[in-house]
Amino acid sequence: MPPNSLELLGEGPLTQIGLGLGSNIGDKAGNIRRALALLQDRGIVRVTAISSIYRTAPWGYVEQDFFANACALGETRLKPLELLAATNAVERDMGREPSVRWGPRLIDIDILFHGDERFEHAQLNLPHKALFERAFVLVPLAEIAPSLSLSGRSVKDAAARFADEPIEKWSSEEPKAPHSGEG
Repeated sequence: MPPNSLELLGEGPLTQIGLGLGSNIGDKAGNIRRALALLQDRGIVRVTAISSIYRTAPWGYVEQDFFANACALGETRLKPLELLAATNAVERDMGREPSVRWGPRLIDIDILFHGDERFEHAQLNLPHKALFERAFVLVPLAEIAPSLSLSGRSVKDAAARFADEPIEKWSSEEPKAPHSGEG
């Protein structure tokens, strides 16, 4: 039986994390909600805040459908590479298949930060190395964490630079807190 949100995997103290989620295949907003529920229901992350879902233009490889993007804050006991393995497992379990870089995807879960930790590895760099270049991450992250600074940079100030970007809140499809397993 998977642990509920009170039984997080791993050992040690809780660390605040930020996640970026995106989808442009099928029920895009539903895919984001399902990924958050799986992360929480499996004891990977205790979700503490979820941004609105935003409709965004594709980035990198532009010959594809629009994306739904959101950010979430949470707590985990997992170390960065353990968290990466767990988020990758959720992506695979939801049906994500390898495709071209920045191409269409059922779900994409990026770890944006892991506490105040600077982490550099071939598979993962934290804070996320492209975080401050992407409106589809900064705008939702600034919505739920306007006072957050990463590597000495204000997320809110960085998001303001993208005021003219084609990013808009999804019409009325707001995310709902994932099921916590509590009765």
